[in-house]
This record gives sequence, C-alpha cells and structure tokens, in this order.
Amino acid sequence: MTQRPLLAVAALAAALGLGLGASAHAETTQAPLKDVHWSFDSPVGMYNQEQLQRGYKVYHEVCSACHSMNLVAFRNLADKGGPFWNPAYPNPNDNPVAKALAAQAQYDTIDSETGQPTKRPGTTADYFPSPFPNETAARAANNGALPPDMSLLAAAREGGARYIYSIVTGDGTTPPAGLQVPDGKYYDPYMPGDLTSFWKGDPNKVPVGGFIAMPPPLVDDRVTFDDGTKATLDQEARDVAAFLAWASDPTADERKQLGVEVMIFLLVFTGLLYASYRSIWRKVGH
Repeated sequence: MTQRPLLAVAALAAALGLGLGASAHAETTQAPLKDVHWSFDSPVGMYNQEQLQRGYKVYHEVCSACHSMNLVAFRNLADKGGPFWNPAYPNPNDNPVAKALAAQAQYDTIDSETGQPTKRPGTTADYFPSPFPNETAARAANNGALPPDMSLLAAAREGGARYIYSIVTGDGTTPPAGLQVPDGKYYDPYMPGDLTSFWKGDPNKVPVGGFIAMPPPLVDDRVTFDDGTKATLDQEARDVAAFLAWASDPTADERKQLGVEVMIFLLVFTGLLYASYRSIWRKVGH
C-alpha cells in the first residue's frame, strides 16, 4: 500500500522534470545584431541632418504604409536638431518645408457650413497620420499582426538603431533547410523567437531568429533621395534607422552639446581654482 503513493509521487516528479526540461530547452534566440555605426553613436556624436532627411523619406514613402508615428508632429521635423531645422525659422511652425510636408496629409474634419464630414490639409501642429483607423483594421490588413508604432521604436528595442537596421536587412533571409515557415510569415535571424516547433532538422541545431509578418520592406532604389545619394538597401536601412533613432530621442544633440559645455566649464573652473590656491598659499609653509 505504501509503495503506490511513492510510485505516484515519483511519476509526478519525473513528469514535472520532463516539463521543466522542455521549457528550459525552448528559449528565445536571435543572431547578434549587425555591427553598424552612425554619427550619433559616440557621447559627443551628433545626428547628420542630411541622413535624417533621407530617413524621413524612407519612412514616409515605405514604412508609413503600415507603421504609425503617433507621437511625432510635423513641427518636430523643424525643431532644432531635426531633419529640416533651419535657423532662419526659429519657430518650427514657420518652417516652409514642415508646412509643405504637413499640407500633403489629409485629415478628417467637419464642414462648418454644411456639417458634413470632409477633409482638410494638415498643419504643422498635426501629428503624422495613422495608416489605419483603428487596431482592428491594422490587424486585418496584416494577417492578424499589429504593426508597431515607430515613434519610440528605437528606444524600446535593445540595440536601438542597430536593431532596426538588422531587422529590415535580415527580413526575408533564405530560411535554413528544415525550417518550416508559416504562411504569411518571413524568416529573420535578427528577430527574437523560438523556432523549435518549426524545425525538422537536428534538434541540437535549431536555427536562431524568428518569424516576422512584415514582407521585406526595402530593396535597392525603393526611393529616390533628393541629395543624389545612391538608394541601396544598405543606405535606405541606415537612413531610416537614424531617423527613427532621432524620433526616439530628438533632444540628444542639445543634451550632448550641453554636456560638452559643462565639461569645458568644469575644466576652466578647476584651472582657476588651482591657480587661486597657488596664489593664496604660495608663501605659507606646508
């Protein structure tokens, strides 16, 4: 009689052990992010304004078809350090480029005379328009996946701009033989995921990465840059990653400049303090 409870306990412990072993084996993996660098990487590095302009064009002409940027207004494009900052227009609402870009967008409004729904051109005070009216419509257009808002994407993902660059250049990578890719999905080695249940090869050689619902967004010459820069896939990816990094931290340039000024002040102050010390105590024995 006493053996049966012991056997039951042993069987339960073994089952739990197997369950823990399976969950421990299944883990989220991804390939190391690509080693790319930008002008703003260092503690004193600044955004490259021409790159930000190119990155905005990539976002506007490619990414905005699916991804919103609900926290960015057109006036922000003309803020100090932004893509279209111009010192001749200290008030970003007066910047002609920002005004022209805003006017290209259309927003729902009500006709004040007829009361009927109508459209109006955007102003610099408007935020970037969303490609979908609501989350349900966004999922319906993307096979159930919800495209993330890109306003803070670089800050929200570990690796920042490197993560974004790696994802968009790795999207659509030819999957390893033995990996079953679900319909409507694409293999991306830089996308965090667990491919264990989709892998039919050696169980000890499960590939890293995951699946992404976004088709490969960038190809060579997907856009035409106004400054004549060759629009290779690499260039487009670098530029849009830089633009999204700026959107996530638009005051980085000012903060870094202030830090440099503070360091210079402290160095000068230290020199003056030391000189005062030598002057005051030079005739006093120590």
